[in-house]
Amino acid sequence: MAVIRDVMPAFELFQPATVADTLSLLERYGADAWILAGGLDSFDWLKDRAKRTSVVVDLSQVAELRGIKDVAGGLEIGALTTLTEVVRHPLVRERFGLLMEAAELVASPQIRNQGTLGGNVSQDTRCWYYRSGWTCYRAGGNICYADTPTAINREHAILQADRCVAVSPSDTAPALIALDAQMVLRRAGGERVVAAEDYFVGPGINIMRMTVLQPGELLTAIRIPATWAGAQFYFEKVRDRQVWDFPLVNIASAMKVAGGTIQQLRLAVGAVAATPLRLTAVEAAVAGQPRTEATADLAGRLAVEGAVPLRYNGYKIPLMRNLVKRAIRGTGTAATT
Repeated sequence: MAVIRDVMPAFELFQPATVADTLSLLERYGADAWILAGGLDSFDWLKDRAKRTSVVVDLSQVAELRGIKDVAGGLEIGALTTLTEVVRHPLVRERFGLLMEAAELVASPQIRNQGTLGGNVSQDTRCWYYRSGWTCYRAGGNICYADTPTAINREHAILQADRCVAVSPSDTAPALIALDAQMVLRRAGGERVVAAEDYFVGPGINIMRMTVLQPGELLTAIRIPATWAGAQFYFEKVRDRQVWDFPLVNIASAMKVAGGTIQQLRLAVGAVAATPLRLTAVEAAVAGQPRTEATADLAGRLAVEGAVPLRYNGYKIPLMRNLVKRAIRGTGTAATT
Protein backbone atom coordinates (compact mmCIF):
# COMPACT_ATOMS: atom_id res chain seq x y z
CA MET A 1 0.00 0.00 0.00
CA ALA A 2 1.61 3.24 -1.13
CA VAL A 3 1.89 6.18 1.24
CA ILE A 4 1.38 9.71 -0.05
CA ARG A 5 4.34 11.74 1.17
CA ASP A 6 3.52 15.41 0.89
CA VAL A 7 2.73 18.23 3.29
CA MET A 8 1.25 17.43 6.67
CA PRO A 9 -2.52 17.69 7.04
CA ALA A 10 -3.72 20.76 8.90
CA PHE A 11 -4.18 20.64 12.67
CA GLU A 12 -4.75 23.08 15.53
CA LEU A 13 -1.56 23.70 17.52
CA PHE A 14 -1.45 24.47 21.26
CA GLN A 15 1.74 25.37 23.12
CA PRO A 16 0.91 25.47 26.84
CA ALA A 17 3.45 26.86 29.30
CA THR A 18 2.47 24.86 32.39
CA VAL A 19 1.51 21.31 33.29
CA ALA A 20 -1.84 22.57 34.54
CA ASP A 21 -2.62 24.19 31.18
CA THR A 22 -1.49 21.04 29.39
CA LEU A 23 -3.77 18.81 31.44
CA SER A 24 -6.66 21.19 30.85
CA LEU A 25 -6.15 20.87 27.09
CA LEU A 26 -5.87 17.09 27.28
CA GLU A 27 -9.07 16.93 29.30
CA ARG A 28 -10.87 19.14 26.76
CA TYR A 29 -9.78 17.28 23.64
CA GLY A 30 -9.35 13.75 24.99
CA ALA A 31 -8.50 11.20 22.33
CA ASP A 32 -8.31 13.94 19.68
CA ALA A 33 -5.21 15.47 21.32
CA TRP A 34 -1.81 14.41 19.98
CA ILE A 35 0.98 14.97 22.53
CA LEU A 36 4.20 16.27 20.97
CA ALA A 37 7.44 15.95 22.98
CA GLY A 38 10.69 15.81 21.00
CA GLY A 39 8.65 15.15 17.86
CA LEU A 40 10.86 12.44 16.41
CA ASP A 41 8.13 9.80 16.44
CA SER A 42 5.24 12.22 15.91
CA PHE A 43 6.58 13.95 12.82
CA ASP A 44 7.19 10.61 11.09
CA TRP A 45 3.52 9.77 11.50
CA LEU A 46 2.23 13.19 10.56
CA LYS A 47 4.41 13.89 7.55
CA ASP A 48 3.64 10.46 6.09
CA ARG A 49 -0.07 10.97 6.77
CA ALA A 50 -0.22 7.46 8.20
CA LYS A 51 -1.93 8.98 11.24
CA ARG A 52 -3.87 12.21 11.45
CA THR A 53 -4.98 14.45 14.25
CA SER A 54 -6.97 17.65 14.53
CA VAL A 55 -5.16 18.89 17.68
CA VAL A 56 -1.45 18.86 18.60
CA VAL A 57 -0.37 19.78 22.13
CA ASP A 58 3.31 20.80 21.95
CA LEU A 59 5.08 20.37 25.32
CA SER A 60 8.26 22.26 24.39
CA GLN A 61 7.38 25.31 26.51
CA VAL A 62 6.53 23.36 29.69
CA ALA A 63 9.65 23.87 31.79
CA GLU A 64 8.19 21.86 34.70
CA LEU A 65 8.62 18.69 32.67
CA ARG A 66 12.40 19.10 32.36
CA GLY A 67 15.22 18.41 34.77
CA ILE A 68 16.74 15.83 37.07
CA LYS A 69 16.64 16.06 40.85
CA ASP A 70 17.84 14.04 43.81
CA VAL A 71 15.02 12.40 45.79
CA ALA A 72 16.14 10.46 48.87
CA GLY A 73 19.17 9.02 47.09
CA GLY A 74 17.17 8.23 43.98
CA LEU A 75 16.23 10.46 41.08
CA GLU A 76 13.17 12.09 39.59
CA ILE A 77 13.58 12.83 35.90
CA GLY A 78 11.13 15.07 34.06
CA ALA A 79 9.61 13.32 31.07
CA LEU A 80 10.71 16.13 28.74
CA THR A 81 14.37 15.85 29.78
CA THR A 82 16.43 15.14 26.69
CA LEU A 83 18.44 11.96 26.32
CA THR A 84 21.62 14.04 26.10
CA GLU A 85 20.82 15.64 29.45
CA VAL A 86 20.27 12.18 30.94
CA VAL A 87 23.62 10.97 29.59
CA ARG A 88 25.55 13.98 30.88
CA HIS A 89 23.96 14.44 34.29
CA PRO A 90 26.48 13.67 37.08
CA LEU A 91 23.94 11.96 39.38
CA VAL A 92 22.80 9.63 36.61
CA ARG A 93 26.39 8.73 35.81
CA GLU A 94 27.33 8.30 39.47
CA ARG A 95 24.35 6.25 40.69
CA PHE A 96 22.58 4.78 37.70
CA GLY A 97 25.14 4.26 34.98
CA LEU A 98 22.83 1.67 33.42
CA LEU A 99 20.42 4.39 32.31
CA MET A 100 23.29 6.56 31.10
CA GLU A 101 24.61 3.73 28.92
CA ALA A 102 21.16 2.94 27.51
CA ALA A 103 20.38 6.57 26.71
CA GLU A 104 23.79 7.07 25.10
CA LEU A 105 23.10 4.30 22.59
CA VAL A 106 19.81 5.75 21.34
CA ALA A 107 19.99 6.76 17.68
CA SER A 108 22.54 9.54 17.06
CA PRO A 109 23.85 12.62 18.94
CA GLN A 110 21.54 14.91 16.99
CA ILE A 111 18.49 12.81 17.84
CA ARG A 112 19.51 12.53 21.50
CA ASN A 113 19.73 16.31 21.66
CA GLN A 114 16.08 16.55 20.63
CA GLY A 115 14.57 13.28 21.83
CA THR A 116 13.23 13.00 25.37
CA LEU A 117 13.27 10.24 27.94
CA GLY A 118 9.47 10.23 28.10
CA GLY A 119 9.25 10.09 24.34
CA ASN A 120 11.74 7.24 24.08
CA VAL A 121 9.71 5.01 26.38
CA SER A 122 6.37 6.06 24.88
CA GLN A 123 7.15 5.85 21.16
CA ASP A 124 5.11 3.61 18.91
CA THR A 125 6.45 0.42 17.39
CA ARG A 126 8.58 0.66 14.26
CA CYS A 127 7.15 -2.28 12.29
CA TRP A 128 7.42 -1.08 8.68
CA TYR A 129 4.10 -2.59 7.62
CA TYR A 130 2.29 -0.69 10.36
CA ARG A 131 4.28 2.52 9.90
CA SER A 132 3.71 2.47 6.14
CA GLY A 133 -0.05 2.54 6.47
CA TRP A 134 -0.92 -1.13 5.97
CA THR A 135 -4.20 -2.00 7.67
CA CYS A 136 -2.83 -4.57 10.09
CA TYR A 137 -4.34 -5.58 13.43
CA ARG A 138 -2.59 -2.72 15.21
CA ALA A 139 -4.02 -0.27 12.68
CA GLY A 140 -7.55 -1.63 13.02
CA GLY A 141 -7.40 -4.35 10.33
CA ASN A 142 -7.65 -8.14 10.57
CA ILE A 143 -4.20 -9.41 9.62
CA CYS A 144 -0.57 -9.16 10.72
CA TYR A 145 1.37 -8.63 7.51
CA ALA A 146 4.67 -9.34 9.28
CA ASP A 147 3.47 -12.83 10.20
CA THR A 148 2.74 -14.24 6.74
CA PRO A 149 4.76 -16.75 4.67
CA THR A 150 6.34 -14.07 2.47
CA ALA A 151 6.77 -11.36 5.12
CA ILE A 152 10.01 -9.55 5.90
CA ASN A 153 10.17 -9.99 9.67
CA ARG A 154 13.82 -9.98 10.65
CA GLU A 155 13.27 -7.40 13.41
CA HIS A 156 10.04 -8.78 14.86
CA ALA A 157 9.00 -10.69 17.99
CA ILE A 158 10.06 -14.13 19.16
CA LEU A 159 8.15 -14.00 22.46
CA GLN A 160 4.60 -13.21 23.61
CA ALA A 161 3.22 -12.53 20.14
CA ASP A 162 -0.57 -12.32 20.06
CA ARG A 163 -1.71 -11.62 16.49
CA CYS A 164 0.77 -8.70 16.28
CA VAL A 165 4.51 -9.47 16.11
CA ALA A 166 5.79 -5.89 16.29
CA VAL A 167 8.30 -5.10 19.07
CA SER A 168 9.03 -2.28 21.48
CA PRO A 169 11.90 -0.21 20.01
CA SER A 170 12.98 1.63 23.18
CA ASP A 171 16.53 1.41 24.51
CA THR A 172 15.86 3.15 27.82
CA ALA A 173 12.79 1.06 28.72
CA PRO A 174 14.71 -2.13 29.68
CA ALA A 175 17.11 -0.04 31.77
CA LEU A 176 14.26 1.64 33.64
CA ILE A 177 12.62 -1.74 34.30
CA ALA A 178 15.91 -3.12 35.62
CA LEU A 179 16.20 -0.09 37.92
CA ASP A 180 12.64 -0.61 39.27
CA ALA A 181 11.60 2.82 38.04
CA GLN A 182 8.12 4.27 38.40
CA MET A 183 6.21 6.31 35.84
CA VAL A 184 4.19 9.29 37.05
CA LEU A 185 0.99 9.82 35.05
CA ARG A 186 -1.16 12.89 35.61
CA ARG A 187 -4.54 14.04 34.41
CA ALA A 188 -6.72 16.97 35.40
CA GLY A 189 -7.61 16.33 39.02
CA GLY A 190 -5.48 13.27 39.65
CA GLU A 191 -2.23 11.34 39.49
CA ARG A 192 -1.29 7.68 39.35
CA VAL A 193 2.08 5.99 39.56
CA VAL A 194 2.81 2.71 37.77
CA ALA A 195 5.89 0.52 37.80
CA ALA A 196 7.96 0.80 34.63
CA GLU A 197 7.37 -2.87 33.82
CA ASP A 198 3.60 -2.24 33.97
CA TYR A 199 3.71 0.90 31.83
CA PHE A 200 3.87 -1.11 28.61
CA VAL A 201 0.91 -2.91 27.04
CA GLY A 202 1.09 -6.08 24.98
CA PRO A 203 -1.29 -6.98 22.14
CA GLY A 204 -3.10 -9.49 24.33
CA ILE A 205 -4.36 -6.55 26.41
CA ASN A 206 -4.72 -3.81 23.80
CA ILE A 207 -3.40 -4.40 20.31
CA MET A 208 -3.71 -0.72 19.34
CA ARG A 209 -1.68 0.79 22.19
CA MET A 210 1.91 0.45 23.43
CA THR A 211 1.47 1.94 26.92
CA VAL A 212 -1.14 2.31 29.65
CA LEU A 213 -1.51 6.04 28.94
CA GLN A 214 -5.17 6.92 28.49
CA PRO A 215 -6.70 9.90 26.66
CA GLY A 216 -6.33 12.93 28.92
CA GLU A 217 -3.23 11.54 30.69
CA LEU A 218 0.34 12.80 30.53
CA LEU A 219 3.58 11.11 31.53
CA THR A 220 5.20 13.83 33.64
CA ALA A 221 8.16 12.16 35.36
CA ILE A 222 10.15 8.98 35.86
CA ARG A 223 11.21 8.15 39.41
CA ILE A 224 14.17 5.87 40.09
CA PRO A 225 14.43 4.67 43.71
CA ALA A 226 17.75 4.48 45.53
CA THR A 227 17.42 0.68 45.78
CA TRP A 228 19.78 -0.11 42.92
CA ALA A 229 22.09 2.91 43.14
CA GLY A 230 25.67 1.81 42.65
CA ALA A 231 24.79 -1.79 41.80
CA GLN A 232 26.67 -3.75 39.16
CA PHE A 233 25.11 -2.84 35.83
CA TYR A 234 25.21 -4.30 32.36
CA PHE A 235 23.73 -2.89 29.17
CA GLU A 236 24.25 -4.13 25.65
CA LYS A 237 22.55 -3.28 22.39
CA VAL A 238 22.96 -5.24 19.19
CA ARG A 239 22.01 -3.39 16.00
CA ASP A 240 22.90 -3.44 12.35
CA ARG A 241 24.70 -0.10 12.29
CA GLN A 242 26.79 1.66 14.91
CA VAL A 243 24.56 4.73 14.95
CA TRP A 244 20.88 5.63 14.53
CA ASP A 245 19.56 2.06 14.39
CA PHE A 246 16.92 0.59 16.64
CA PRO A 247 17.91 -2.55 18.56
CA LEU A 248 17.73 -6.04 17.17
CA VAL A 249 17.96 -7.10 20.82
CA ASN A 250 19.01 -5.11 23.88
CA ILE A 251 19.49 -6.13 27.50
CA ALA A 252 19.77 -4.35 30.84
CA SER A 253 20.63 -5.79 34.23
CA ALA A 254 21.16 -4.54 37.77
CA MET A 255 22.87 -7.01 40.10
CA LYS A 256 24.01 -7.14 43.71
CA VAL A 257 26.83 -9.59 44.36
CA ALA A 258 28.49 -10.62 47.63
CA GLY A 259 31.40 -13.02 47.87
CA GLY A 260 30.93 -14.18 44.30
CA THR A 261 27.26 -15.02 44.90
CA ILE A 262 24.38 -13.28 43.15
CA GLN A 263 22.24 -11.81 45.91
CA GLN A 264 19.68 -9.92 43.82
CA LEU A 265 19.10 -9.36 40.13
CA ARG A 266 16.74 -7.44 37.87
CA LEU A 267 17.01 -8.31 34.19
CA ALA A 268 15.07 -6.95 31.21
CA VAL A 269 15.33 -7.38 27.44
CA GLY A 270 13.94 -5.34 24.59
CA ALA A 271 13.07 -5.81 20.90
CA VAL A 272 12.02 -9.44 21.36
CA ALA A 273 8.35 -8.80 22.19
CA ALA A 274 5.73 -6.07 21.95
CA THR A 275 6.82 -4.87 25.38
CA PRO A 276 10.22 -4.81 27.06
CA LEU A 277 10.31 -8.01 29.10
CA ARG A 278 11.45 -8.47 32.66
CA LEU A 279 12.88 -11.97 32.97
CA THR A 280 11.52 -12.87 36.40
CA ALA A 281 12.08 -16.63 35.96
CA VAL A 282 15.76 -15.99 35.31
CA GLU A 283 16.00 -13.63 38.27
CA ALA A 284 14.52 -16.24 40.60
CA ALA A 285 16.70 -19.05 39.26
CA VAL A 286 20.02 -17.27 39.72
CA ALA A 287 19.37 -15.58 43.07
CA GLY A 288 21.68 -17.17 45.62
CA GLN A 289 23.75 -18.88 42.92
CA PRO A 290 27.47 -18.38 42.33
CA ARG A 291 28.33 -16.05 39.51
CA THR A 292 29.76 -18.78 37.31
CA GLU A 293 29.57 -19.96 33.74
CA ALA A 294 27.12 -22.69 34.81
CA THR A 295 24.77 -20.07 36.27
CA ALA A 296 25.08 -18.00 33.11
CA ASP A 297 24.24 -21.05 30.98
CA LEU A 298 21.17 -21.75 33.13
CA ALA A 299 20.02 -18.15 32.79
CA GLY A 300 20.47 -18.19 29.01
CA ARG A 301 18.45 -21.37 28.59
CA LEU A 302 15.62 -20.15 30.79
CA ALA A 303 15.47 -16.77 29.06
CA VAL A 304 14.50 -18.17 25.66
CA GLU A 305 12.05 -20.83 26.78
CA GLY A 306 8.88 -20.50 24.72
CA ALA A 307 10.52 -18.41 21.99
CA VAL A 308 8.92 -18.93 18.57
CA PRO A 309 10.90 -17.62 15.58
CA LEU A 310 9.39 -16.22 12.42
CA ARG A 311 10.81 -16.86 8.97
CA TYR A 312 13.72 -14.40 9.20
CA ASN A 313 14.32 -13.75 12.91
CA GLY A 314 15.44 -17.11 14.27
CA TYR A 315 18.85 -15.54 14.96
CA LYS A 316 17.25 -13.63 17.85
CA ILE A 317 17.00 -16.79 19.97
CA PRO A 318 20.76 -17.50 20.27
CA LEU A 319 21.42 -13.75 20.33
CA MET A 320 19.09 -13.20 23.30
CA ARG A 321 20.43 -16.30 25.07
CA ASN A 322 24.02 -15.11 24.72
CA LEU A 323 23.22 -11.57 25.84
CA VAL A 324 21.60 -12.95 28.98
CA LYS A 325 24.68 -15.07 29.65
CA ARG A 326 26.94 -12.06 29.21
CA ALA A 327 24.79 -9.98 31.54
CA ILE A 328 25.08 -12.64 34.24
CA ARG A 329 28.84 -12.91 33.77
CA GLY A 330 29.19 -9.15 33.51
CA THR A 331 31.51 -9.58 30.55
CA GLY A 332 31.21 -9.05 26.83
CA THR A 333 30.83 -5.80 24.95
CA ALA A 334 28.68 -3.90 27.41
CA ALA A 335 27.33 -0.57 26.15
CA THR A 336 28.48 -1.29 22.62
CA THR A 337 27.28 -3.31 19.71
